Amino acid sequence: MRRHGLVIVGALALAAVVATSATAHSTPQIRAAQAHARAVRAEVDRIGVQLEATIQHYDGAQLQLRQVTASLKSNTHKLQLARANFHAAQKRIMERIYSLYVNGKPTTLDVLAGARSLSQVINRAEAAQAVSQQDTALGSEALQFEQAVQKRQHDLTQLRAERAQTVRNLAAQKRQIQSSLAQQRRLLASIHTSIHQLQVQEAQHEAALRAAAEARLRELEAERAAAAKAAAAGGGVGGAGGGGFPVPPILSTGAGHPQAARIALQYLGVPYVWGGSTPSGFDCSGLVMYVYAQLGISLPHYTGSQWNDTEPISTSEMQPGDLVFFEGIPPGHVGIYIGSGEFVDAPHTGSVVRIDRLADWGSFVGARRVP
Repeated sequence: MRRHGLVIVGALALAAVVATSATAHSTPQIRAAQAHARAVRAEVDRIGVQLEATIQHYDGAQLQLRQVTASLKSNTHKLQLARANFHAAQKRIMERIYSLYVNGKPTTLDVLAGARSLSQVINRAEAAQAVSQQDTALGSEALQFEQAVQKRQHDLTQLRAERAQTVRNLAAQKRQIQSSLAQQRRLLASIHTSIHQLQVQEAQHEAALRAAAEARLRELEAERAAAAKAAAAGGGVGGAGGGGFPVPPILSTGAGHPQAARIALQYLGVPYVWGGSTPSGFDCSGLVMYVYAQLGISLPHYTGSQWNDTEPISTSEMQPGDLVFFEGIPPGHVGIYIGSGEFVDAPHTGSVVRIDRLADWGSFVGARRVP
C-alpha cells in the first residue's frame, strides 16, 4: 500500500457534520414496504385494466340487449298485424264459404246467362275461378306470415333472455372486480401510511444519531484544542502534520487509523451518487477511498479490492477507522467504523452519507484494517 505525504485535516466544521438530507433515509424495512407497495400498485393497475375491459363488454351487452328489445317490440307489432290480417282472411273465407253454401257454386248456366258475347263468357268463367284461387291464396299467405312472425317472436324472446343473462353475468363480474380493486387500493393506502410512519421513525432515529455524532465531534474538538494548547505551552508543535495542521486527538487505543472516522463524519448528509468519490456525491467505496486519501493512503475504488488490500481483524479488535464489509465475498458494501457498533457509509441510490448500526445490517461479513 503506497503512502503519500501525510495530510491532516484541520479544525472540524460542525455545520458540515450535521448537514441534513431533504429526504428521510431508507432502511431494509422501508425498502421492503416500498417493494410491497410497487407490487400492490402493479396489481391495482392489472385489475384496473381488467375492470375497464369488463365495463366495455358490459356496455356492449347492454347495447345488444336494447337492440334485441327494440326488435322484439317491432316484431310484436308485426305479429299483431299478422294476426289481424289472418283473422280478416279467415273472416273473408268464412263469408265466401257461407255464400257458396247459400248460393251454390256458379254453374255453367250462370256463367252463360246474360253473356252477350263469347268474350264475356270467357271473362266471367275466369273471374269465378280467380275468386276461388284468391280466397285460397289469401288464407295461405296470412297463415304463413303469422307463423313466420311467431317464429321470429320466439327467437327474439330467447335471444333477449340470453342477452339479459349476459348483462347480469357481466354486472356481477364488474362488481367483483370493483370490490377487488377497492380492496387493493385500501391495501396500497395502508402500505403508504406504514412507509410514512417508518420514514418518520427513521428520520427521528437518524436525528438522534446525528446529535450523538455532533456531541462526539464537540468532545473531539475540545480535546484537539486542549492538545494544541498543551503542545504550545511545551514550546513545540507536537502533533503537526506535513501540511502544518494540528493532528486531531486519537479516538481510541491508537490502532489503525482513527482519524478516518473523524474525517468520515464530516461528510454526513452528502448525497449518494453511483461511482461518486468526491464531496459532491459518494458511493460506498468512493467514500472510503476519499477519506483515506485525506490521510495520504491510496485505496482502490472497489469494495472487493479494498477487502483484498486490507488486513482481517476480529470484531473484538475493531477500532474507529477500520473498515466493515457486508453482502458476500467479494463484499458488495463497505463502511468506516466509528465505534459503539456504528459506522459511516453511503448506502444506496436515494440516500445520503449517514450513520448506520452494525446490528441493522444482517449481511455483515467481516472487519478489515488499513495497513
